[in-house]
Amino acid sequence: MGIKTYRPSTSSLRQKTGLTFEELTTRRPHKPLVKSLSKSGGRNSRGRISVRHHGGGHKRLYRIVDFKRDKIGVPGVVDTIEYDPNRSAFISLIKYRDGEKRYILAPLDLKVGQTVISADKQVDISPGNAMPLRVIPLGTVIHNIELRKNKGGQLARSAGTGAQVLAKEGKYAQIRMPSTEIRKIHLDCRATIGQIGNLDYQNISIGKAGRNRWKGKRPSVRGTAMNPVDHPHGGGEGKSKGGRNPVSPTGIPTKGYKTRKNKRTRSFIIRRRSK
Repeated sequence: MGIKTYRPSTSSLRQKTGLTFEELTTRRPHKPLVKSLSKSGGRNSRGRISVRHHGGGHKRLYRIVDFKRDKIGVPGVVDTIEYDPNRSAFISLIKYRDGEKRYILAPLDLKVGQTVISADKQVDISPGNAMPLRVIPLGTVIHNIELRKNKGGQLARSAGTGAQVLAKEGKYAQIRMPSTEIRKIHLDCRATIGQIGNLDYQNISIGKAGRNRWKGKRPSVRGTAMNPVDHPHGGGEGKSKGGRNPVSPTGIPTKGYKTRKNKRTRSFIIRRRSK
């Protein structure tokens, strides 16, 4: 996978970069595994904007990805590696021995024709294989990690991310997250071996505002450019910095302020993320 640049025939193309998509093997998704995706425009059930800067964007079809990896003991062969407009990672279509096809997140170095399997016991420590944390060796890089047994993977799912198994103590494994946070997760929770592919995703330069509009991202106006009625940073004579620490439109501090309120799961976090 690489990054391509463009001949600067316009000013926006001078800065724009994109992926070459060399790894992809098909342009069309597997029809039985896609469904329509409706848009909310950031609005709630009452039609009022509850999430700012959302709206527009290109039409998408949602690819149904198997995050649970609950097809136990049945080997499958990687049929394709595909683009997914709904996430930064690529996805792979797996054709299982019994004929069923499912999408999984494509880990780094996964090739077409390779065999993957999800098992309850230890199998080969190769990209794409899934198993409980109980049987994954220490030091292994993993992704698509469950927080609760049989709920499906929730952690380390975006492009280039991967967590690491540091230790096992009692009923829990200690996992170092991509954010450097160290967290306890039950040994019966499943995870997939390997790091998520598409490492160059973070190096892309958008190049122009319209490219963000294709993604459904609307413009963001600075609080200092608003009136006092619209934002705590607004108003003042001439250009002003607001005279206070940075806050959101509702007055919540935006730098260094911890918003986590869940006391029930606080004991599972061993070390917070390092700054």
